[in-house]
Amino acid sequence: MIDDLFYFSAANDSLGICLSGGGALGFAHIGVLQSLEDHGIFPTHIVGSSMGAIVGTLYAAGYSPADMLQLIKDDKLYKVTKLMTIRPTFLKSGLSTHAMLQSLIRELIPHNSFEQLKKKMHVCVVNLNTAQWEIVSTGSELDKWVSASATIPGVFETIKDGETFYVDGGVLNNMPAQGIAEFCQTIIGVDVIPHIIPTELKKPIDALAFSVRAMQHQNSKAGRDLCRFIIEPQAIVEFHEFSFDAYLAIYHYGYSAATKYIVDNPHMMKLRK
Repeated sequence: MIDDLFYFSAANDSLGICLSGGGALGFAHIGVLQSLEDHGIFPTHIVGSSMGAIVGTLYAAGYSPADMLQLIKDDKLYKVTKLMTIRPTFLKSGLSTHAMLQSLIRELIPHNSFEQLKKKMHVCVVNLNTAQWEIVSTGSELDKWVSASATIPGVFETIKDGETFYVDGGVLNNMPAQGIAEFCQTIIGVDVIPHIIPTELKKPIDALAFSVRAMQHQNSKAGRDLCRFIIEPQAIVEFHEFSFDAYLAIYHYGYSAATKYIVDNPHMMKLRK
């Protein structure tokens, strides 16, 4: 059935990729991108929430998956604590500012502009004033909007634009494929928080984690439905959203999942350029 439906039109052969949020589990996105490139598949449009927005933006700026792995090894994208600047909790809306993340983005992408990226990037954020998710894809404040997309509520300060407050895109849309649906004939989805059934919940934090994941899975359904292909790295079985030390193992989960998916779905080879 998929083969019968799968074709490219001369008018629109843009290939999109949607990268979910997932904290440290998002390092799997880098492995997926490497596998896609190894198979000659190069997305032209990217959309992401949270860690998916960070990885996607670096990729859109021209950083290869190998470059991103080196950045992690160089301690720039390694631990969330390295990107945090602790502030007194009674003074601000989060435990940390996003100053270091914004500074890192400006260092790695000096033009700080959506329009000057090598690939088209779309970032998902949540507008707390309207209680809606939004897509940002233009302007010269790339650092602000990527940081907003990765603003875990309560952990990082909200990002303010005028009188509007913004937080992590994954709060309301962890698979924001809607942001590129009108531009792409085909979208590859990468969901690093696929639904898994808990076998046991030993601690309160376990129940909290699975509850948050359940909400994210529900808010991902509309975006997932827009993806022709969905790759689901299973690092979540062994690791969690704060397993930043395990970046290399999580990367390999992504690479292996994408490689196996391509083998099992040979239609994807029609995406080769």
